[in-house]
Amino acid sequence: MKLKKYIAASMIALAGLTACSDSFLDTDYTEYLDEEAAGEAAGKNPDVFLNGMWSWMVTFGQTSTSHDDFGYMGSLHATDMMGQDICMAASHWFNFDYQLDNRMEAYRRTKCHWVNFYTMIAKANEIISLYPEGGETVSQKGLLGQAYAIRGLSYMHLIQLYQFTINESGNINTDAPGVPLIYVDADGKTEEEIASAKGRNTVGVVFAQIEADLLKAVENLESGYERPSKNYIDASVANGFLARYYLLSQQWEKAATAAAKARANYTIMDSSSSGLYDGFVTVNNVEWMWGFAHTTETQTTYASFFSMISNIAPGYAGMGYAPRLIDAKLYSQIPEEDGRKKWFNGPEGDKNQPTAAAQLPYANIKFGHVSDWTDNYMYMRAAEMVLIEAEAYAHLNQGSKAAEVLKVLMNKRQPSWNKATVTVEDVYLQRRIELWGEGFSFYDLKRLNKGIDRSYEGNNHLAGYDIKVDAHDVRWIYQIPLSEIQENKLINAEDQNP
Repeated sequence: MKLKKYIAASMIALAGLTACSDSFLDTDYTEYLDEEAAGEAAGKNPDVFLNGMWSWMVTFGQTSTSHDDFGYMGSLHATDMMGQDICMAASHWFNFDYQLDNRMEAYRRTKCHWVNFYTMIAKANEIISLYPEGGETVSQKGLLGQAYAIRGLSYMHLIQLYQFTINESGNINTDAPGVPLIYVDADGKTEEEIASAKGRNTVGVVFAQIEADLLKAVENLESGYERPSKNYIDASVANGFLARYYLLSQQWEKAATAAAKARANYTIMDSSSSGLYDGFVTVNNVEWMWGFAHTTETQTTYASFFSMISNIAPGYAGMGYAPRLIDAKLYSQIPEEDGRKKWFNGPEGDKNQPTAAAQLPYANIKFGHVSDWTDNYMYMRAAEMVLIEAEAYAHLNQGSKAAEVLKVLMNKRQPSWNKATVTVEDVYLQRRIELWGEGFSFYDLKRLNKGIDRSYEGNNHLAGYDIKVDAHDVRWIYQIPLSEIQENKLINAEDQNP
């Protein structure tokens, strides 16, 4: 038997760069690796496969040479710019995302999302194919668990980007057309099932696959696997993915349980320590669960998350091309005694900040900078898990339990906070404050059936971008890339999103 092997980014120096095929779901561009050789390679150095994954996720220019195309964090930032809470002080990279006008089939953004996540799936499938009977050793199970986790995470992003997973009544949009599922022989599917799944599977079918993948991830990673660093995924992170999925799929009790399990061995950083004000640049922060520790070889300077988000870094934001500000109305909702208010300037600005961009009114100084551009990328932290758990209890109408959980976070942010009960809206406000700029706002707006209104009196959004977009407006879903419509025989023009 031969196994299709995708060229891992970590092996580029040895194997040479292989370009993607015209169809992002086409797996025929892969090279073949004999099963015995593949197993031997994985046994000797399983990190080869995982490093290829982590490298891909931070790769600049996945689909173009544009500086707004820098992997996973590029996708998160593009969607974040579509929300209410981040303002651009000038038009520059991501301005079309900010205007909610970057979704059409021929536009670059949808291609960026599609290539990013389907390549992550391809790389996960590479690993899954190595062990068609499942892993035997702890190392093999650790490798498999991380592959299933990445595949589940990728589908979770894709289904939200390309469909409304929640209908206008607030229920799961089960029968709506979703996204292709890419199976391998190790999934136990027939050739016919593998082929037909490359069409638009329903939201319900995609949801089922996400849950199955993430449950396999947790099962494998709980077998005794210990990761060498936070670049890797362990059982806590896999449970964090499950918590995100259960929140999305409205399985509230499971969401609360998974989130509590995910954060069990982490500490919420204290507002009196340097942690809250360290610029969110290091995975060594006690609260970070998963991230990527950049080196001088992996950093991408101007084409990077910190170039876009940090008003302190000498990138596009910090040099004044497009400083990132907090929405004025959201800023006004942060109490003065809340330590997170120091993440942002007030309406008067702050002349003591090191750059002109960071001195602006409402400028964010949450994100800092490391001199050699090795700012670490944050993918998950324990505060998010507290917020998931609290929101889940609020959805269950257990307001007092939700408040008890939320207090775990608020004790470290606003010690005077002492609510006896909280609602979903209370938790949502804390998500907006706590996770500002971290890539959650678009997904929260969609799953909670919310729109945006930047047109309020006194808003600080860039003129022409101070728009109002209702929930379920077509601008909240991306069209499938035109090249996929042209190349994938199971998706035609009639299957395209409006």
